[in-house]
Amino acid sequence: MDFTFSERELSFAAEARSWLASHVPPAWRRDHCWTRSDDPLWREIARDWQRKLYDGGWIAISWPREHGGRGATVIERWLFEEELDRAGAPYPPGSANVDMIGQAVLKHGTPAQRERFLLRLLSGEDWWCQGFSEPGAGSDLGGLRCRGEREGDVFVVNGQKVWTSHAEVADWCFLLCRTEMDQPKHKGISLLLVDMKSPGISVRPLKQATGEAEFCEVFFEDVRVPADLMIGAPGAGWQIAMGILQHERGPVWTFTFQRKIRRSFNELVRQVREHPASQGVGDALVRQKLAQSFIDVELLKLMGYRSLTHILRTGHPGPESSLEKIIGSETDQRLQEAAMGMFGPYASLESPRGRDYLYARSETIMGGTSEIQRNVVAQRILGLPR
Repeated sequence: MDFTFSERELSFAAEARSWLASHVPPAWRRDHCWTRSDDPLWREIARDWQRKLYDGGWIAISWPREHGGRGATVIERWLFEEELDRAGAPYPPGSANVDMIGQAVLKHGTPAQRERFLLRLLSGEDWWCQGFSEPGAGSDLGGLRCRGEREGDVFVVNGQKVWTSHAEVADWCFLLCRTEMDQPKHKGISLLLVDMKSPGISVRPLKQATGEAEFCEVFFEDVRVPADLMIGAPGAGWQIAMGILQHERGPVWTFTFQRKIRRSFNELVRQVREHPASQGVGDALVRQKLAQSFIDVELLKLMGYRSLTHILRTGHPGPESSLEKIIGSETDQRLQEAAMGMFGPYASLESPRGRDYLYARSETIMGGTSEIQRNVVAQRILGLPR
């Protein structure tokens, strides 16, 4: 395998490095301002930073130019986000939705929908939330009960969603609901774009074990959604959602979580060497745990390279994204468990390390549980029967 980059790619990375060096305010860098994701200051910085990236042409750089991108390759995007991470810049939270609902609107939306939504999504003028999971229908989205009943030129939506990240500040929601009541469960689902300011929507933040409240419950009571805000055909929501989830399990993990896990490992090594509460690298068991964590993180990076190669060849993520989701989430859980063991009681008191441990518990659930991912691998990659 050839891991070298071309002269064009290295030049692109140098351009990104130079731009970031002159456009990331010191007060916005990760070591200064990255606190809780439900902190209003963090959100204000994140929105302003996304606008700055958009104005500089660095949001959705792999999108076509006519839709606000730069026509960059997936390798160039990888290199840009490496530079973004190296600069300690805030990661714009809207980027995940650019990969998810942005790609769905690009592929399945009408020209009017693309014109209405895409540039506002890229610039951060509109923030989005994902209305998929429900109580009793998380991993099995085919069992969702939220309904959208057609009345003339609108759908009237009733139901509940849960684990909806940042719904309390979102402007729009991409919502899965059942619109074709006479169809089998997977064929009766459609995808609607819902204005979160619509009458009948109520949002209840959920406090997590970390103390944050980035997840929410969302209730829809006779919410009227114009029919022209359906993405794709009636009943096509399941297929569109599977494409969205492939982006959530693939590029979002490749470009975001993999770097977060690597940073966490590097910080752990630094803490083990320097922190008085650590057992230190002189302890043989500590060295063994660090060595295993290093191997896990390197394997995750190589898995990311393979995902990049697949996207480069096909233009989209495939079922292999489930492998990356499994390995990434479980690698982080093992890493945080190892860190807790190395620091003893101090780890549960020291905020960043303890928070990372608690947050990692959710990673084998978000984007589809590890059990669901293993089913995808078994059926769609290995060809095993259901």
